[in-house]
Amino acid sequence: MKTLMKFLLLVFPFVMNAQIQTVVSLIKYEDLEKRIGQEKDEFVVVNFWATTCAPCVKELPHFIEVNKKYSQDQNFKMLLVSLDMVRDKQKVINFIKNKNMTAEVVILDDNKRMNTWIPKFQKDWEGEIPVTLFYKNGEKVFFNNGEMSLEELESAIAKHYNP
Repeated sequence: MKTLMKFLLLVFPFVMNAQIQTVVSLIKYEDLEKRIGQEKDEFVVVNFWATTCAPCVKELPHFIEVNKKYSQDQNFKMLLVSLDMVRDKQKVINFIKNKNMTAEVVILDDNKRMNTWIPKFQKDWEGEIPVTLFYKNGEKVFFNNGEMSLEELESAIAKHYNP
């Protein structure tokens, strides 16, 4: 029994870290839109953030906690869309590792066309972050412009997602 416990204590940290993303995809707006639209039978939380945005960094632990809470729910997906510059990709990867982020992270490599894709998510969104959207069955059901507390995030999810 002692041998089994020692083995589990040695292996457990590696198993936990296996869920942490080590590769971050660079995507264009059309790829992101397609990705969200493909999740027809799912509830998708999309959060726009950046490592240089203090309110974004402050709220990310809430998203990490909620993602862990729903980790066994196949109909719940979380996508964290970084608006960091492509040249800062390694910084994003290091940030993911340091924060033990288990939700999927992508970098939206489409800054030159921001004025085109931002209003497609929400007409009155002017591009400030953090921004959170929920999609249910491929349709947007929630938009929040600004930082969210854990309580606000959980309340909004409870209102829009009934597993």
